[in-house]
Amino acid sequence: MWRATSSPVVVTGQVSLAGMPPLITTQVLYGLQVRTRSGVRVRIEVLRIVVEELRRARADSVDVLAEHPPARMNKEKRTVLGALARHTRLALAAPEAEQVKDMWELAVFGLRGRLTFTGISQPWLREAVKLWASDEMPRHRGDGAGRVMRSLVGSVARLSQSLRAHRADLGDHPAALRRKDIESFLHRLTYLVEAGECSPEVRVRTCRNVKRMLARIRALGLTRPGGPAAGLGEDFILASGDIPAEPERGEPGRDLPAQIMGQLVEKLTRLEHGPSGHEVRLAVELLMDTGRRPDEILRLRWDCLSRDPDGAAVLVYDNHKRYRHDRRLPISQATADLITAQQAVVRQRFPDTLLADLVLLPTPQANPDGRRPLSGGMLDMRHRTWIDQLPTIRLDDGTEFDTAKIVPYAYRHTYAQRHADAGIAIDVLSELLDHRSLEVTRRYYRVGEGRRRAAVDTVTAFSFDRHGNRIWRDAKTLLDSEHARYAVGEVAVPYGRCAEPSNVQAGGGACPVRFRCAGCDHFRTDIAYLPDLSAYLDDLLRTRERLAAVDGIDEWARTDATPNQEEITRIRRLINRIKGDVNGLDEAERAQIDEAVTVVRRHRAASPVALGIPIVRATTPPPLTTSPSEATA
Repeated sequence: MWRATSSPVVVTGQVSLAGMPPLITTQVLYGLQVRTRSGVRVRIEVLRIVVEELRRARADSVDVLAEHPPARMNKEKRTVLGALARHTRLALAAPEAEQVKDMWELAVFGLRGRLTFTGISQPWLREAVKLWASDEMPRHRGDGAGRVMRSLVGSVARLSQSLRAHRADLGDHPAALRRKDIESFLHRLTYLVEAGECSPEVRVRTCRNVKRMLARIRALGLTRPGGPAAGLGEDFILASGDIPAEPERGEPGRDLPAQIMGQLVEKLTRLEHGPSGHEVRLAVELLMDTGRRPDEILRLRWDCLSRDPDGAAVLVYDNHKRYRHDRRLPISQATADLITAQQAVVRQRFPDTLLADLVLLPTPQANPDGRRPLSGGMLDMRHRTWIDQLPTIRLDDGTEFDTAKIVPYAYRHTYAQRHADAGIAIDVLSELLDHRSLEVTRRYYRVGEGRRRAAVDTVTAFSFDRHGNRIWRDAKTLLDSEHARYAVGEVAVPYGRCAEPSNVQAGGGACPVRFRCAGCDHFRTDIAYLPDLSAYLDDLLRTRERLAAVDGIDEWARTDATPNQEEITRIRRLINRIKGDVNGLDEAERAQIDEAVTVVRRHRAASPVALGIPIVRATTPPPLTTSPSEATA
């Protein structure tokens, strides 16, 4: 006992493992080897205390003490102990063994972080989701893959909570689950949104993820006899109609005004005071100049500067979020000069490291060969400290600017807004931001008044009356009227505009024909309302079919509530006329219409008009450039 627990004589510069169990000796040596290889320095006095704690606890493995470290161990010692345990655990881990656990080390699968299934209380659902996650994980790569998997599993955890909350059997029996349990889940999500505990975007994402999971576990055969979800009801699914409509947001506004950017640029020298000051300042300057994401700048390689055939400077970077490498961005010569100067500094600091292994912005900590870049945490901390220490930042009118909005990612939105204001076409801007979807690019900038006016011109040229006839009035008078309405708001109906005097005077709440717009000469619509018209037609058809199937109501009530066939015909004709006119355009003209419709609808979302009328569920419009299908009953 004395030999096993007593500390050996301390020898300067040494840590004695004499008398330790062979497994612990191996674990400590291997963990140290991995940490040293990654450039992390372990202080010998800290390691000595960790080893003595292992000796005193008579532990059989490093994991045992790491799970319940003594309270007397400070943070640095607990970090070293935890790292030794994790390195040895990963060395022996295999995907097959990891998949049976309730918490996965994603490093075993080549990803970052951990994935926990403990939020799913039903054993059958937890096992089914593990198998689904194993099938899903190879489809995701890049730095964000672990985050995506955690989002998917988190969505199922919300389903699990719903089952546990409203079912007497807590949802433990898959064969007992039915459609009503799905409805309870959807109602719960709606309640969470209304209570402010869940955003509308999370609600939509949760529904999509659960729909995807339930469909996939069936495809994998997990609901068959012998599977974890054996007997799961066929109606325990989410249909496409169960997915809520995407919330239509107003225009983005995360960019920083030019006057604010000017004040920040003047104070950049203050960033050089503190740890890694020179690298932090350069990182912020590159964020401002290039509009890249923070991790894309921090992880730039030393040889990130290239030249086009004409000699113009190009930044070569990796899009880690979307797992796309060697992206090329044209940059100014001034930005190229900053990079060239930094390359010289880094090369002088690490003369023996291969250039291919160097990073442009090396961290000063645990980085003997210049291979490790600054961390995002360091950048965020230094940037926030810098902003908080600046004197009050004001707009041109003297209004104090909210400095909480000044974050590293805001420079990307500012870059996008700067180029949009310069008239850069959206397809070009999308290429500059390395987006594959124009819809994503549209979230990064606001449309200026000049571009909004041009969009209104384009949309108004495709205006129709209630019969579906194209309106050919005096173009200038019409367009000026439209510009005024978009600037100050308009009396709107769910799928067009109303010019009836008494209704206009009442702000849209006093329609004399009870909003039967298709039968009123004061009604006007345009191509930007096409999604709303389609939604209204679908609502009319659904209402008609539902009323036809309902029993127990008087015929006069049924007749009064049933949508009129003439109204349905008018709306369908109007939709077909609009689509027909768009089909007559060439590809370039249709693309112009698509862009104009997006601008106008975004402006409407940012300037809503309150109406005392039923709300028509919003829909996400398909691109007008696709071949439209005829509206059918």
